[in-house]
Amino acid sequence: MSSRTSVDGIRRIESPPGVPAAVGPYVQATSAGGFVFTTGQIPDAPGTSTGTFEDDVHATLRNLEAVLHAAGSDLDHVVKVNTYLSSPDQLAPYNKVYETYFAERRAARTTVCVGLWGVTLEIDCVAVVRTEGER
Repeated sequence: MSSRTSVDGIRRIESPPGVPAAVGPYVQATSAGGFVFTTGQIPDAPGTSTGTFEDDVHATLRNLEAVLHAAGSDLDHVVKVNTYLSSPDQLAPYNKVYETYFAERRAARTTVCVGLWGVTLEIDCVAVVRTEGER
């Protein structure tokens, strides 16, 4: 994994192991001011699927979890989630899987339906960086 901290204290997480590589000129997450801001995570490379929609949700949330871990955070420290679905019919199955990851640690959340480029969903979030004692 590649990570670098600039002189202004901003840490950029480029490529955590097992997470699909960025498809443009951006990093997977940026950490600044005690927060982690993730790039939208997808289940796999655009144009592919991991199986069912529910499998795609699990894969996307695991990717999000890996990016958070690389940035010094985790799902317990998520304060805001943004979800982009490609169809309104996905909301109920999405919520069912999502709740298995966030049942006891609910965050603020926005969910919208949008046209996506070859993927079924995309998820980004804002989380608090864990303290040294929590690591």
